[in-house]
Amino acid sequence: MTRTDKANRRPSLGLFIWKGAIAIIAVILFCAAVYTSAYFLFMWFYDYRGLSWNDYYVHLAVWGLGVLLFVITVLLINFITRPKQMIVWNEMLIAFRKIAKGDFSVIVDQEGKFRNHSQLGEFVDSINEMTQELKQVEQLRQQFISNVSHEIQSPLTSIRGFASMLQQDGLTREEQQHYLSIIEKETIRLSGLSDNLMKLTSLESDHVQWDMAPFSLDKQLTDIVLASEPQWLEKEQDIELELAEVIMHGNAELLSQVWLNLLHNAIKFTPPHGRITIQSVKNEGEITVRISDTGIGISREDQARIFERFYKGDKQRTRTIEGNGLGLSIVKRIVELHQGSIRVESVPGEGTTLDVTLPLQPLLPAKSVI
Repeated sequence: MTRTDKANRRPSLGLFIWKGAIAIIAVILFCAAVYTSAYFLFMWFYDYRGLSWNDYYVHLAVWGLGVLLFVITVLLINFITRPKQMIVWNEMLIAFRKIAKGDFSVIVDQEGKFRNHSQLGEFVDSINEMTQELKQVEQLRQQFISNVSHEIQSPLTSIRGFASMLQQDGLTREEQQHYLSIIEKETIRLSGLSDNLMKLTSLESDHVQWDMAPFSLDKQLTDIVLASEPQWLEKEQDIELELAEVIMHGNAELLSQVWLNLLHNAIKFTPPHGRITIQSVKNEGEITVRISDTGIGISREDQARIFERFYKGDKQRTRTIEGNGLGLSIVKRIVELHQGSIRVESVPGEGTTLDVTLPLQPLLPAKSVI
C-alpha cells in the first residue's frame, strides 16, 4: 500500500467531527430510551402496588431505576461482545509474538471476521500493513546481505586459489607474476566494493552534513574528461564536448563522482573507435547534462533496474566487464540529494544516453554534505 493510499484512508477533520456528533447523539438517545423505560416500568409498579408518594420520591426512584437499567444494559452488551473482543486481542497477541521472533508473514483476521466493525477493522488493517512493510524490509535486508556475500566471496575464492597455486614448486617467473597480478586485481576489486558500500551508507545517513558551494560545472566536466584520458585513449574512442558555461550550487566532490561513474560506464560499454558525447544545456533555473555513447546499449527490461543496488543487467553487459553494481545506485542517490533527476534512454546495439537534470540552486535543508 502506497503512502497516497494510506493518506486517503485517514479520516479528515470534518469526518471526525461528524462521527463524534453521531456518537454523542447515539448516547443521548440511548440514555433517553433507558430513562423512558425506567419511567414506564416504575409507573406500572407504582399503579400496580397502589403507592402514594410525593413527586420528589417518584422522580428519585425513576432516576435510580434508570441508572440501574443503564448499568445492566452496558454489562449485558459487554458480556455479549467480550468474546469477540477477546478473539481479536488473542489473535493480535499471537501475531505480535510471531513478529517479535522475526516471522513477518503474519496476517490477522484472514477470514475478515472484523471487517464490519470499523474500529477493529482499521486496527487490524494497520497491523497487517505493518507486517507487510516489515516483511519487505526483511526481504531487502536478506537480499542485500546475499549480494554483498556473493560479491565478497568471488574475489576471495580467486585470491585463495591463486595464493595456493603460488605455493607450488616449479613455477616460472611469468606464472608467478600472472598469479600475483590476479591477486592484486581481486584485492582492488574488494577495496572498491568496500568504498562503494561506505559511500552508500554515508549518502543515506540522516546524520551526515553536506557543504554546498558555487562551482563551475563546465570546468568540472572538462577536468573529469581529461582525468579519464588514459581510459578512452586506450580504446581509441572519440570524446565530444558541448558544454554551456554555468555556475551552480552543489557539492562539487559528490557531483564529480556522478560524472566520473557515468563517463567510466560509457567508456567500458563502448567498443574501440566508438564515440562518447557530453553535452550540457542550461534551462530556466536548471542544467541538464547528457552523456551519450555508441556502446552496446541496455535492454528495455534492464533500463528499469539499472539503478538498483548490485544489479548488473544482462550477461552481454557483464560477461567481460567488471563491477559490483553499486556505481549507478550511488549516482542516483547523489542526484536525488541535489533535488535532481536522472533518466536513461537506450537501444541495444546502438548506444545509451543518460540525462541528469539538476537545479542550479538546490533548495536543500540547512545541513551539509561532505
